[in-house]
Amino acid sequence: MSDTTSYVAGMTDLPLIEDTIGAMLDRAVSRWPEREALVSVEQGVRWTYEEFGRRVDELARGLMSLGLERGDRLGVWAPNCAEWTLTQFATAKAGLIQVNVNPAYRLSELEYTLTKVGVKALVAAASFKTSDYVAMTETLAPEVSHCRPGALEAKRLPALKIVAKIGGERRPGWFEFDDLSAQGTPADLAALPVLSNRDPINIQFTSGTTGLPKGATLSHRNLVNNAYFVGRSTGLREADRLCVPVPLYHCFGMVMSNLACVVHGATIVYSAAGFDPLAVLTAIEAERCTAVHGVPTMFIAELQHPRFGEFDLSSLRAGIMAGAPCPIEVMRQVIDRMHMREVTIAYGMTETSPVSFQSSPGDPLERRVTTVGRIQPHIEAKVIDAEGRTVPRGAVGELCTRGYAVMLGYWDDPERTAEAIDAEGWMHTGDLGTLDAEGYCNIAGRAKDMIIRGGENVYPREIEEYLFRHPKIAEVAVIGVPDAKYGEEVCAWVRVHSGQTASAEEIRGFCQGQIAHYKVPRYVHFVDAFPTTVTGKVQKFLMRQQMMQLLELTEQSTA
Repeated sequence: MSDTTSYVAGMTDLPLIEDTIGAMLDRAVSRWPEREALVSVEQGVRWTYEEFGRRVDELARGLMSLGLERGDRLGVWAPNCAEWTLTQFATAKAGLIQVNVNPAYRLSELEYTLTKVGVKALVAAASFKTSDYVAMTETLAPEVSHCRPGALEAKRLPALKIVAKIGGERRPGWFEFDDLSAQGTPADLAALPVLSNRDPINIQFTSGTTGLPKGATLSHRNLVNNAYFVGRSTGLREADRLCVPVPLYHCFGMVMSNLACVVHGATIVYSAAGFDPLAVLTAIEAERCTAVHGVPTMFIAELQHPRFGEFDLSSLRAGIMAGAPCPIEVMRQVIDRMHMREVTIAYGMTETSPVSFQSSPGDPLERRVTTVGRIQPHIEAKVIDAEGRTVPRGAVGELCTRGYAVMLGYWDDPERTAEAIDAEGWMHTGDLGTLDAEGYCNIAGRAKDMIIRGGENVYPREIEEYLFRHPKIAEVAVIGVPDAKYGEEVCAWVRVHSGQTASAEEIRGFCQGQIAHYKVPRYVHFVDAFPTTVTGKVQKFLMRQQMMQLLELTEQSTA
């Protein structure tokens, strides 16, 4: 393809890593035995690589001794904690497929997840916030209270045989997490299977905002290489200390944070079980963290915390902001006020392990605050129109990616896999984007979030970026709602800074003469908070539903 078409290919000067996750951990233990591998502030855990590696091996052989075999699925249902990460690496060593269960799931979602992929063993926290994981599990599998640990026979969950819990009081039928490691012998570790880096090792369920969640199935090769190249792109190095407030059940925490640290010899620091801006600021200062990860809403919460100015954040140098479009002004503040001069933006999706585009610390500031960077090594990308043709540089279309990072497929769902990955191996992201002359990518938003008002394509992110300049606006999200005349109208949800007030007329007046008239929000809705996923992504489909109820609109309003 010519340089005038929207196609780019990443560098291939560095070869792909062909080792498994377990081999990468063994390498880290050998190279940096005395270096801290994991610090969990809330739990009082502080393990060197040598101790972490030993604990992982003990857990791996314990799981094997319970009759779990290569390819069996093991679910992890817990917030951020040391046990989550031990399980991540122990399952990888034993050849088990770890299934990440969203800590926010309730009964129907848990049942669907465990049944869909045939989870044989479940490791769950006793509870977290308002979630009683033990009680929910026992609701679906009441037989657990009448069986010996490891011998569950549940009518509604026929595949599930083993349940283990982290913390809480002892319960009949449950293993305690610490008991798992005591089950095995050195012989069990010696009997660990010889693995291929192409083996499936992880299933992550997509959010399922439309339809039922899909289980993206990822291999050692997917995850090890993405962790390596993401860490390399952000300048992660030996002896760095990375604060990880993002949830581990998501690729951000599991791959870009946990696995990247192990691959590069850095220290993982958990500030708390769940996101707490004060805990993040406290951990950065106390642990002298050199980097921190987060989605934009997390950085906003940290910057706007009333005690922000009390903390010494001068140890920070780098980090990643990802998971959702980042307002330009937030990026500038992170660089200026949090000392993160090397912060980068990353873009991707669970199905691509996850990162395909990332900015570099060496990129000009303007590029780092207005784009998601350039294509990652060993990955290709193109932007296509509705007919599948590659569009010219600068034109908006659907972003597609191809290469080692693309998932193996959706678990036991060939039809939906074929919808997402075409015959040539291209992953259709569902995101609208552009590629400029230098290969930098800009994400205009989700294709399904694009607003078509009176025949004009309106990209919510463009309006959000403009409105974020308003001095009273702390957060903003733009959606489309049905309209009889124009098909759709623009609606802005706004959260103002503490102590501030604003009116819809004031917000619209800020837009007049500055952006095209059809982009000016007809509706302005003020809120104290946005509906978000556990990872901090704003759930625009819920916003749309709520606005339609508030305005008494229906989809037929466009008829």
